[in-house]
Amino acid sequence: MAKPYLNVSQQITMLTSRKGLIIADAKFAEKKLMNIGYFSLVGGYKEPFINKMTRRYEKSTSFEDIVSLYDFDKALRELTLSYLFQVEQKIGQLISDKFCAHYGEQQYFYLSSACYTSDPKKSVAVSKLIRILDKIANQDTDHAYIVHQRITHGNVPLWVTKNAMTFGQLSKMYSLLRYQEQSAISKEFSNVNEKELARYLNALTFFRNICAHSERLYCHRLIQQDFPDKPLHAKLGLPKKGNQYIQGKRDYFGLVIALRYLLPREEFLIYKQLLWKLIVSFTRKTSRITKAELLGYMGMPANWESITRYRL
Repeated sequence: MAKPYLNVSQQITMLTSRKGLIIADAKFAEKKLMNIGYFSLVGGYKEPFINKMTRRYEKSTSFEDIVSLYDFDKALRELTLSYLFQVEQKIGQLISDKFCAHYGEQQYFYLSSACYTSDPKKSVAVSKLIRILDKIANQDTDHAYIVHQRITHGNVPLWVTKNAMTFGQLSKMYSLLRYQEQSAISKEFSNVNEKELARYLNALTFFRNICAHSERLYCHRLIQQDFPDKPLHAKLGLPKKGNQYIQGKRDYFGLVIALRYLLPREEFLIYKQLLWKLIVSFTRKTSRITKAELLGYMGMPANWESITRYRL
């Protein structure tokens, strides 16, 4: 049965009378619900505060508690996205550099299947990628720099094309390159081989999309892919179930570990400090979620700050 439409006033009445949520400032609640939306705000951030059996909020839970968690997650998305942009930019540059160093600057080469993996299982993916790149090089009119290259030089080199590619497209291109180029690119990172880098990029693409589309990040779990096992998992003493790590694989901490391997050390230290400040600031604002509980939702161990103590 479809849920009936409720206007903002009716939503507030339902939250207080039926759900037991404390709303001390109705005007504040109305403004937030109008600007963000019930589904994105309450629907997205109610879980830590609601009793799953009664579907009512735990005693003393306020609307401000939900807003604080929403604001924390928003700030977490913004922080995360800024560092994912750095990884995206570096990957795009490395793909362009290594590919062009081997094949040259003519667009013909990145539009030729002969310059990608010969694995027959990936032939369909190669064809799809080439169609995307061909559309950018020969049809794109949204980027003036591409149009300029096309009209002026009759050629759009990869170092230009890659700027119009998404993180997902760059990730896919890397996964379809020949071993020689993949290996050369992965060596630009600390202790990451070509297969691990492909897994990192695939997983980070999903997190990047979550950030870009303002979806819930702090407790997100990957479903069809995960991050590779790395020495840091063992050094940090992350728990296992059988032979499988249960932290740092599909959760936000997996992303933190990925950034530890993919970012320059000095950049990661800044990211880590900013992440620490976000966590501390949030746990000081609310008594409804403890620091330990928040770290649990994020898949982060209590000793997560030790991640920079160990060499890669």
